[in-house]
Amino acid sequence: MDPLDRIDEIISLVEQARSVPMSRTNFMFERAEMVALLDELRSELPGDLRRAVALLEERDKIIDAGKREADRIVSEGETEHARLVSVNEITVSAEHEGARIISEARAEAQRLREEVDDYVDTALANFEQFLTRALSSIERGRDKMHALREIGTFQGEENERPLPF
Repeated sequence: MDPLDRIDEIISLVEQARSVPMSRTNFMFERAEMVALLDELRSELPGDLRRAVALLEERDKIIDAGKREADRIVSEGETEHARLVSVNEITVSAEHEGARIISEARAEAQRLREEVDDYVDTALANFEQFLTRALSSIERGRDKMHALREIGTFQGEENERPLPF
């Protein structure tokens, strides 16, 4: 399920939850506060999701540019190689030079690929930490809600038990 759909579902559940007896605004926690927190989370997630998508698109563009540059370099190397081979006097030199250019192009392409992968990995790791903190915060909120539900918020006589929900 999409994280934004999940947040909308939680907000809907909070808005439709049964109230604590003798109260219209509370159900183990203040609705407005929880809705505001979840609303705030919802407003932050799309920006981070857009940034992650933009990072992936940027990575793809960089990889494509690197591939095009590598192809161009390889093509130039092959063209130069073919030209030099056609001249009998420098055939050996041309083969070595063409191989060197192709090798350099492949090495450069590999270096660019590794740099882009490292950059994207770092960005995604940061995004993963953000999401982990958000999920942890939600989990703590739910745990607190469940704990409050178990102990009850209504203080009656000592022999009375809280009403079940």
